[in-house]
Amino acid sequence: MKRRELLTGLLGLAACGALPMPLVHAAATGSSAATDGQPFSRGQLREAAQRLAQEPYVAPGDARPAWLATMDYDDYQALNNFRKDHSLWAGGQLPFQARFFHLGLYFHHPAHLYEVIDGMARPLHFSPEMFIYGPRVRDRIPEQVDDLGFAGFRVNSRADWDRDMFSFLGASYFRAVGASKQYGLSARGLAIDTGMARPEEFPAFRSFWLERPAPDVSALTLHALLDSPSITGAYTFVVTPGDVTVMQVETHLFPRKAIERLGIAPMTSMFQHGENDRRVADDFRPEIHDSDGLALRTHADEWIWRPLLNPHYIRVNSFLDENPRGFGLLQRDRDFLHYQDDVAFYHKRPSLWAEPLGDWGRGAVQLVEIPTPDETFDNIVAFWNPAEPVLPGRELRFNYKLYWGAQPPFQPTVAQVIATRVGVGGMPGQKKTVPIRKFVIDFAGGRLDGRNRETKIEAVVSASRGELRDIVARPLAESALWRCHFDLVASGNEPVDLRCYLRDAEGALSETWLYQWSPLSPLSPV
Repeated sequence: MKRRELLTGLLGLAACGALPMPLVHAAATGSSAATDGQPFSRGQLREAAQRLAQEPYVAPGDARPAWLATMDYDDYQALNNFRKDHSLWAGGQLPFQARFFHLGLYFHHPAHLYEVIDGMARPLHFSPEMFIYGPRVRDRIPEQVDDLGFAGFRVNSRADWDRDMFSFLGASYFRAVGASKQYGLSARGLAIDTGMARPEEFPAFRSFWLERPAPDVSALTLHALLDSPSITGAYTFVVTPGDVTVMQVETHLFPRKAIERLGIAPMTSMFQHGENDRRVADDFRPEIHDSDGLALRTHADEWIWRPLLNPHYIRVNSFLDENPRGFGLLQRDRDFLHYQDDVAFYHKRPSLWAEPLGDWGRGAVQLVEIPTPDETFDNIVAFWNPAEPVLPGRELRFNYKLYWGAQPPFQPTVAQVIATRVGVGGMPGQKKTVPIRKFVIDFAGGRLDGRNRETKIEAVVSASRGELRDIVARPLAESALWRCHFDLVASGNEPVDLRCYLRDAEGALSETWLYQWSPLSPLSPV
C-alpha cells in the first residue's frame, strides 16, 4: 500500500499561497513562528485544496530518522504507549481528549496537526516525553529527538477515557466504535481506481485541524486536507459519540486529472469465511469476518442484501441507482457461538452505514471483493461511484453521514435476510450427472412474523443463467424464521447472478437477496 503523508504537501501549499505562509513554514520546520497561531476557517481550507489542485503533485519522502526506520512491528508497538496526561485537552474539563500515534513502521510521513481555538490554528508538536518507551526500544532512542510530527491521532470521549471513540491513521483511513467499543472495519476519505487492473491510488490526509470543544458540547469538529496525484480535497467531520457514533462529513474535491473510478464514502472490511463461503475455512472458528454483507437502500426504497464472499479472483459488482438513500457494510450475525473467538470478538464488530445528504445524482454502489488467505488483510471495499465523468478544473461536493454501531439507523420494514448457506444440491443418495448447488436463505421480521404454513407465501427466484429447481419457501421448524431453498444447475466458468425475495398477495415481504456464485472455481466444490 502506498501511503502518502503531509510534509511536501505543506510546502506546496506555501508555494501557492493557499494558507498563510508563516503557519505552514512553522509546521514544516518546527519553529516557534506560529506559536500565536494563524487564522483558520473552512473557507480557507477549501481555497487551499483548490489552489493545491492547480499545482503538480509532489510525493513526500520518508521522514523517519535512521533509528526509527530500522524498527520492526514489535518495536513499533513498544513505541506507542502514549501518556494520557499528555493528551490534548487532558484534565477532564472538556468532553473530548486527543492522543497521538508515533511515526514509524508503515507510517513514514507525518500528518501535521493543529488545534483551533476561536478561529486561530496552533501547531501541535511532537515530544518524546509524550510516550512511555518500552524496554525493547528504550536504549535506541537518541538523547535529542527532533520534532517528528505524528502518524495520526485518536479521540476519547468523557463517557470512556480509556477506550477510543475514533481514530485517523494512515493514508485517509479512519474508524470508529459504537456501544461495544470494539474496532472493526475502516472508512476512507476517498478511493481511486479500487479493483482495477492498474495499481490503486491511496489519497492521504496531509493535515488536520481539531477544534477545541466547549465544555457543554456533544460533538467534536475537525477538518482535514487531502492530497494525491489525482485529486485534492477539503473535509469537515462533526463527530457525535453514543451507542451509535455519528460522523457528518462535508467534502470539497478538486481533481488534478481525469479519474476513471472515484469512490465516495468508501468503507473497507474483511471477509475470510462464513456460513455461505467456506472456500478458505481451515480454522477452528466457524466464521471469520468484520462484515457479513452489503446492505443497500435504493432511491425507490428497495432494500437489498448482498452476502459477502472471499472469491478466488478480484470481483467488482455494481448496483446502479440515482440518489441512493444509503448503503453499508454490516455485521448482522452477533452470536458469539457462530465465531468462537474471544480474542478478536468478531461478533462485536461495528457495522458502518453511509447516508447521502443532498443530490448525489446517478451512479452505482460498487462492491469490490479481493481474495484473502487470512484475516490480516482487508479484502472488501464498498463505495459510491458517480456516473458523471470526474475531470480536472471542477469542484465536486458530496456530503453524507456515517453511522458506526451494531445496527444501522434505518431498518427495513420488510423481513431481513438472517443467514445464507451454500452446499451440494440434489437429493441425498442420488447420483449426480451435472453439478448442482443448493442455496438456503433464512428470513425474519416484518410481515413474516406470526405467519404459518397455511399462509400463501411465494419465493421469487431468478438466475442470470442455468436451471433453477425445487424452489421452496416454508417456516423453519421451532423457529421464527422463514426459509427459502432452491437448487441451481449451471456449467461453465462464468459467474451466475442470483436474486430472491419473498412475497404474498399484497406484495414483497422481504428485502431482495442478491448473490454471485462462481462455478468450478479452483478451491470451490461443484
